[in-house]
Amino acid sequence: MQHHDQTKVERAAQALRWNIVEMVGPNQKGHLGGSLSIADVVAALYFSKMRHDPQNPTWPDRDRFILSKGHVALVQYAALAECGYFSKREFAKLKTLGSMLQGHPDIKRTPGIEANTGSLGQGLSIACGMAAGLKMDGRKSRVYCVVGDGEIAEGQIWEAAMAASHYKLDNVVAILDRNCLQATGPIVKRFNTNPLVEKWQAFGWHVAETDGNNVAAVLGALDDLDEVVGKPKILIAHTVKGAGLPFAENNAAFHNGSMTTEQFEVARQILCAQAAV
Repeated sequence: MQHHDQTKVERAAQALRWNIVEMVGPNQKGHLGGSLSIADVVAALYFSKMRHDPQNPTWPDRDRFILSKGHVALVQYAALAECGYFSKREFAKLKTLGSMLQGHPDIKRTPGIEANTGSLGQGLSIACGMAAGLKMDGRKSRVYCVVGDGEIAEGQIWEAAMAASHYKLDNVVAILDRNCLQATGPIVKRFNTNPLVEKWQAFGWHVAETDGNNVAAVLGALDDLDEVVGKPKILIAHTVKGAGLPFAENNAAFHNGSMTTEQFEVARQILCAQAAV
């Protein structure tokens, strides 16, 4: 069982939330909701679970992270900067012409990005290809792929799911951000993808579930998945869209919304107070 510094990861998760809020700023649109919902999982991966080196982003034996729901690039940028892949001064240039931080992850612009994503449904296929290549090369690296619960309405997700099972890609760990909201409202009313557990099991995956906004639970669940061999694995992370900011929680308007100046100040006070604990 891997040793984790839970307090360190929890503090990192709060730092990621502030980084996300700071990047967007007041009166500017940004994908806050889905970035905040998966922040605890991303913190667990980058600050404890994954093997990676900010000084050597292309280290061959690193674990890979694929953000299939690439519109929430804010959370990955927050983690990469917090880890030291690039300076936080880049936050001020978010989505500006020539910036290394564009609206979706770009492998050519941003150190630490493994694939261009954001055309929804494609990331899991990329992850499976990487995992197959790593197995062929005899490397022990894992590939972690975050997908959205709205995104899994895309058919390519299920093609990838079948391929991963057929090729026994047990070095793939998909993480489903189960926040139950997509851009225009509840998943169950827009395109109901339930039941999730039974679907993934039917496609030959080992399925686990956890509280995706509880760092200890996430770390424990990821450790448990290490013990599963012979089949791909998915962790259904039950999260709250906009987690950490009361005005954004479970609010579809913050899928890609803007904070007022007052809301930005509330967010700053909440996150700074939590960071001081």
